[in-house]
Amino acid sequence: MRLAVIPARGGSKRIPRKNIKSFCGKPMIAWSISAALQSGCFDEVIVSTDDAEIADVARQWGASVPFMRPAALADDHTGTIPVIRHAIEWFGQDRQPSQVCCIYATAPFVQADDLRRGLNVLMANDCNYAFSVTSYPFPIQRAIRILNTERVEMFYPEHFNTRSQDLEEAWHDAGQFYWGRTSAWKEDPAFFTPASMPVRLPRHRVQDIDTAEDWMRAEWLFKSMQHEAELP
Repeated sequence: MRLAVIPARGGSKRIPRKNIKSFCGKPMIAWSISAALQSGCFDEVIVSTDDAEIADVARQWGASVPFMRPAALADDHTGTIPVIRHAIEWFGQDRQPSQVCCIYATAPFVQADDLRRGLNVLMANDCNYAFSVTSYPFPIQRAIRILNTERVEMFYPEHFNTRSQDLEEAWHDAGQFYWGRTSAWKEDPAFFTPASMPVRLPRHRVQDIDTAEDWMRAEWLFKSMQHEAELP
């Protein structure tokens, strides 16, 4: 069995009710559910939540909510891996999944094709995880910090005169999905290591949504992409 788990707790602080707030005409979580269903990768698409309203919305958009997440796994300090491990263990030995994909509830840019690519990467390689990444728009080696004195300094002053094109490209977690083998989710090996593989995404389809400004920018990007897709 291949399982999609969409974590969606009810206690979002910075954007209240973020997981089910309307985003471009749908509850935010609906975009993740729809991509998972459209991908054809999964035998089950479930939402792990501690919130009855989120559970109702998830069911309306086609996901199942076979259990309510315990409060101990729904506070501000609970990481993703324990939540996925709990979902796997809920199914027990008789229905233990072989591969599990965590898809974030606040990832409206996630696409079915990307989920399929992630599965192909996981299955074709000897790796624990395959997850979405994108590149930084500017060389991280040229980063500066602002000091308490309001002066600045470089993180890597040795690269002040290095041309941008001569610096190594850097990538970061895109925060959309994480394919993993069940054994990896259960054993919790380190995530960002050579035992994981990247699924590259273009920068214009990656946006963290943690603040009101993030939300506004994400909707602008999303609507622009929809408009472009509708052009003849």
